[in-house]
Amino acid sequence: MSFLKKIIIKLQEYTFFQVDVIKHIDSFKDNWQDTLKEMYLIGTKAFLLIVLGGLFTGIILAIEIGHQLELFGATTLIGRTVALGMVRELGPVITGLLLAARTGAKNSSELGAMQLSEQIDALRAFGISPIQKLVIPRIVASLFMFLPLTLIADTSGILGGFLISNFTFNVDISFFWTSVFNALKMKDLFVGFLKPFFFAYFISSISCYYGLTTKGGTSGLGMNTINAVVVSSAVVLVLDFIFTKVVWELL
Repeated sequence: MSFLKKIIIKLQEYTFFQVDVIKHIDSFKDNWQDTLKEMYLIGTKAFLLIVLGGLFTGIILAIEIGHQLELFGATTLIGRTVALGMVRELGPVITGLLLAARTGAKNSSELGAMQLSEQIDALRAFGISPIQKLVIPRIVASLFMFLPLTLIADTSGILGGFLISNFTFNVDISFFWTSVFNALKMKDLFVGFLKPFFFAYFISSISCYYGLTTKGGTSGLGMNTINAVVVSSAVVLVLDFIFTKVVWELL
């Protein structure tokens, strides 16, 4: 089977999977305890990872931008640049990529192991839909938790930029925070806070799809887990491009 044909078949299967998910999305109310558990595992347990990812992204951004602005005596603009960079682009993308790796691997490996051990078939035998019982709680939990995690990444990144601008480039605290608040407009916040919902849905649905379609024993499980992370990460980048190019220009 050609590579292109495999991709078309995968897209077809994923489309049918999406239709099933959307049709039963409101069933999370019947599995609220499972949803809360997934919110804890997907969101709360990822807190430290997101803080560190956002913090060092902000630090690196401030260092790189600061040295360039220093040539023109414009280091007071570090706050503006870091704030716009984190809220519009880097905060959502870093969060998306980190969670594509963490959440994507978690979902695909868990559901893949259940598929190989025939637990999925056992659920169907008892008249329980795997989509409603296993997939919907993971997707809804991601939709709830990705935005707060993105806000945490944005905040820690801006704080990292503040530390660098203050201690490395001697920018006054008031100058930094004034430029931050003056730079951020409603359009920036709208775009930056809308991205996590799309990232959350596609990361969780792609990883669950790969989990439920696992075949071929442990090697198949490993391959599907890798594929889930790779495809989810690629989708994050593509969606970010769409928002940056299309949505930004429309607004």
